Amino acid sequence: MKRASTRFWLSISAALLTTACTEAAQRNASRALDSSNRSNEWKLAGLLPGHTTIARAETLLGKASKKDSDNHSAMWRACGGDELIVDLDGQGIVQSVRAAKGSGHLRADCDHSASGVSKWMTSKGMRLGNLTSRVLQLYGEPDSRSPSTKDGQRLELLYYAFDWAGPDVPQVMEVLCTAEKDGEPGRVVEITLAAASL
Repeated sequence: MKRASTRFWLSISAALLTTACTEAAQRNASRALDSSNRSNEWKLAGLLPGHTTIARAETLLGKASKKDSDNHSAMWRACGGDELIVDLDGQGIVQSVRAAKGSGHLRADCDHSASGVSKWMTSKGMRLGNLTSRVLQLYGEPDSRSPSTKDGQRLELLYYAFDWAGPDVPQVMEVLCTAEKDGEPGRVVEITLAAASL
């Protein structure tokens, strides 16, 4: 092979190598940017799924309004009908926490409503009634968005998977929001945080 053609192929090889390295660096930078924009959630109503006991939950939120006979779930109710429900494992450890918007009508047994209602938010401050845009501001774009319905109401489900943050944090958060309609923005009507996939 002639010296000139060897130099030509070496310069082509160097150019290809430089291009490949540049593309790899851009991909790595893009991945780093994606993970830096992601935000996982630890708690809902002060409860950390997979770690908090029912005894600790009642210390934080007051006595549960209702518990099932097998101690697999407990519920707190607010005066306006909002509910906080926890699912428990056999050892009384909270596995999932769900806050759901109620009817808004004042309940007759309002004296016995949950004392910890002000705590019914995530550790980042998301709560029932927040705008959908607030959810996106706090947690970024969800892993998936899909239409949903509840009690005949058209809703949007925002699904977040946190497995990228490691096994010691809740793995899944689902946020149900009202659908945007006639210029009215969507609002959060239900939040579920779970230790394992739902």
